[in-house]
Amino acid sequence: MESNKNYKILITGGAGFIGSHVVRRFVTSYPEYTIVNLDKLTYAGNLENLCDVEKMPNYQFIKGDITNVTFINSLFNNHEFDAVIHLAAESHVDRSILDPSSFVTTNVFGTVNLLNAALAIWKDHFDNKLFYHISTDEVYGSLSDSAYFTETTSYDPKSPYSASKAGSDHFVRAYENTYALPIVISNCSNNYGPYQFPEKLVPLMIHNIRNNKLLPVYGKGENIRDWLYVKDHAAAIDHVFHRGRKGETYNIGGFNEWKNIDIVRLLCGIMDDKLHRPSGTSEKLIEFVKDRPGHDMRYAIDATKISNELKWNTSVTFEQGLEITVEWYLENKAWLDRVTSGAYKTYYDNQYKNR
Repeated sequence: MESNKNYKILITGGAGFIGSHVVRRFVTSYPEYTIVNLDKLTYAGNLENLCDVEKMPNYQFIKGDITNVTFINSLFNNHEFDAVIHLAAESHVDRSILDPSSFVTTNVFGTVNLLNAALAIWKDHFDNKLFYHISTDEVYGSLSDSAYFTETTSYDPKSPYSASKAGSDHFVRAYENTYALPIVISNCSNNYGPYQFPEKLVPLMIHNIRNNKLLPVYGKGENIRDWLYVKDHAAAIDHVFHRGRKGETYNIGGFNEWKNIDIVRLLCGIMDDKLHRPSGTSEKLIEFVKDRPGHDMRYAIDATKISNELKWNTSVTFEQGLEITVEWYLENKAWLDRVTSGAYKTYYDNQYKNR
């Protein structure tokens, strides 16, 4: 996609954690673009994440559900988007274990609805059109100690969440193969950073340490993940959107593997320092709990392709990124309190619904 065009881009899930960073980057970096943010505003979607750009002239928010076929078709007919950056998804593994069907509905059927709508509005005129699907490294399954996920790694999802994302990936590729729809896919490793809902590891631990609550760690905390600062992920999405080759897959990772227990201990040390507590205070809150079913042992991304081909690289070390993240959560206690209490849900009514 050429960066000097006046594109109208639909970003789905743009009020979520990663989505809000992508929306902000595109709205502020490309004032000639029109950015339409579509979000259902579930528990993970929070418009307060975008207060700083909500009045920008090239930004528009629309509340809606990607699983609603009639709504999606009408949306595409009314706006005639040039591109879609698709992030909307149910994404928490623990929730997928409790309710697999909702993950199939949103992640698979919702993606197919978007593909059908894009295909119908673009028809055979695919020049300067793109359907960009954001996925996860979890579709590849679990790794041995020395292997890495590459773009050609076979899919082997282990949870209802990763299975639903794998299904959506397959549909996106099928639409390229069957209908010549211009697509690109990226699969990323674990993200962390500002605005993340506190059910995920890093913000959960920050929140619990701040409130002197127990720090639940699955099993022995030996599970290994590759961690990526969310703003680096947003930058990678920018690179893939503008420079990626259509039909390609790009793995986005931080070359940054950590055991869960080591991350928790690192956060304990950072938080003790920031909160002026004696060293070792927060580590006493660690509690090992029963492991979740089907817990993959290790994920690790080989991001060589995007680095070499698109000249993207991470901008911060993990330790630097965690410092920034902790400082953000401590400076934004009101945001965290509203999110954990559910009070953030009134923002939409105050800003949009009651106008």
